[in-house]
Amino acid sequence: MIFKAVRDGRPYPDHGLSARDWANVAPRTVRLDELTTTKRELALDHLLDEDSTFYGDLFPHAVHWHDEIYLEDGLHRALRAALQGRTTLHVRILDLDAFRRVGAPVTPAAP
Repeated sequence: MIFKAVRDGRPYPDHGLSARDWANVAPRTVRLDELTTTKRELALDHLLDEDSTFYGDLFPHAVHWHDEIYLEDGLHRALRAALQGRTTLHVRILDLDAFRRVGAPVTPAAP
C-alpha cells in the first residue's frame, strides 16, 4: 500500500491559506504510508511531466486534522516518489489540530 487511504474530498474545514501563506509553512519529512489522499484520480500526463512543479510549490501540501494527515496538493509528486522507490516525502503540513487544541478559529490568520 502506497498511501494510508484514498478519499474523494477534504474532510476538514476550509483553511483559507493562499499560495503565499503555504510558503510560510516549513516542509517536513513524512512517510507516504501516513498520508491519506483527498483525490481519487490523477492525470497521467501530469505524473509524467518533468516540469510539473515549474509554476507551483516544490513541496506538496497536507493538512493534519483529527490525527490524520490529508494530502491536499501534490498527489502527482507523491506518487512519482513512490514509483522511484522512495518511502518518504518532504511535505508542508498545516496542523489544524493545533488550532483546535488552543481553541483558536479553525481558519488561521495569514502571517
